[in-house]
Amino acid sequence: MDDAEVVGSWRELLARHASTWCALERELGEKHGLGVSDFEVLDRMCESEHGKYRVQELADAVHLSQSALSRLISRLEKAGLVCRNMCVEDRRGVFVQITETGRERHAEARPTHRAVLNGSMAQPSSPS
Repeated sequence: MDDAEVVGSWRELLARHASTWCALERELGEKHGLGVSDFEVLDRMCESEHGKYRVQELADAVHLSQSALSRLISRLEKAGLVCRNMCVEDRRGVFVQITETGRERHAEARPTHRAVLNGSMAQPSSPS
């Protein structure tokens, strides 16, 4: 690939990401009162074996800084969607765990999330 092809591919990736992110923000926000990152945190926790994550592992999984994730967790906690618990083995560690209300909200929002992703993936790539 020459430079023009690499740059064109990069720009196509950015454009698809931006349009998908905006569609997710709009649909999840209007229909479920969730942002994309809110949903991603709930989705990851629902996929985990015990419905919980250590904060650092969650930050890595959802690609947020610890401070941004901390603010997001506070919002989700205030809404009753997650709770924080101390790690029994390591008192410095904090777990974030999804609540039953969080599972319900996730279950309601999941079809919307997947529909947007399916629609986005079905769109043909725009020419570079």
